[in-house]
Amino acid sequence: MSPPTVALLGGDGIGPEVLTAARSVLDAIGFEARYVEADIGWRLWSTEGDALPQRTVRILEQADAALFGAVTSLPGPEAEAALVPTLQGTGLRYRSPIVRLRQHFDLFANVRPCRSFAGNPLQARSDIDLVVVRENTQGLYAGLEFDRPSAELQAALSSESAYAPYADAPEGAEGEVALSVRVISARRAQRIVRFAAELALARGETKVTLVEKANVLRATSGLMVRSARTVMAAYPLLELEEVNIDAAAMWLVKRPQEYGVLVASNLFGDILSDLCAQLVGGLGLSPSGSYGPKLALFEPTHGSAPKYAGKGIANPLAMLLSAAMMLHHLHEVALAQRLERAVATVLEAGRVRTADLGGSATTTQMAQAVADACDA
Repeated sequence: MSPPTVALLGGDGIGPEVLTAARSVLDAIGFEARYVEADIGWRLWSTEGDALPQRTVRILEQADAALFGAVTSLPGPEAEAALVPTLQGTGLRYRSPIVRLRQHFDLFANVRPCRSFAGNPLQARSDIDLVVVRENTQGLYAGLEFDRPSAELQAALSSESAYAPYADAPEGAEGEVALSVRVISARRAQRIVRFAAELALARGETKVTLVEKANVLRATSGLMVRSARTVMAAYPLLELEEVNIDAAAMWLVKRPQEYGVLVASNLFGDILSDLCAQLVGGLGLSPSGSYGPKLALFEPTHGSAPKYAGKGIANPLAMLLSAAMMLHHLHEVALAQRLERAVATVLEAGRVRTADLGGSATTTQMAQAVADACDA
């Protein structure tokens, strides 16, 4: 059987550095793949007006999986200013390339594990082992945003009494009123809850926790709740626990050890996963995978961290754990477990730590320590 094709998307900031570190460890443990490098990120936006060029999409269409570093995203005016002079004023609008990837490839399930490691000096407790399952393609991240709502759109909203305080904004005046539309469909809501339920069964859990805000967002969160109840009726071994987002944040801080699989719509899942990441030591230890029908993409959750770019001090462990998730996806279970054990060994020993963990090791030194532990 031929080796899998893995696309490498370094992106911006520290993304290329942690991706290089992951590639070195994958090589050290003997993972065989056909690697293809692909362009993505802010540099492409600035010079080409497209942070996700079609040549990258074509590469991903032929890939079995992708490892992704990070991208930088800035608001509209700053994005416009970053364009080369020949592209400014041409009507180009920046869209996050990672959001576009999720939507183009239907990477509907974002999985973010958060677990304690012995020897980790930053974690809140030693007994945390949970995962946030986040719907990736709809909600407030659907891309339906209007910083200059049309007269037709405002007219359509004018019949709603709740819109009355905003209806007198000058027509077409940018900055006077902006709209972001939260979209929830029953089909996609049911799909993500079903994914979470299957994951919970695979992990040996007894419940799935749905995190929403149906007491306020009655239409959209209400549909999420009803969809979850419909799906979970087919899983008699699992309890469906329904928690509001604000209460979930509070209880996760107080007793995170009581949670296993949490499922949420896009924005709520994004916020929760960062909270959970901090409980186990920060974003430098938090991997993620986004799964679709044909492609799966794996990335650390820490973002591009531009102020640390080029300094060689970024913690690569989130990227390495993301690579382990990729190995599981590609059915390289033995290699995945070997890599996970190596990360655990290095953290428990505590001799090699990057700055975020209280040490002085470089990105390369941390990656080498994990590679050495793989052979131990």
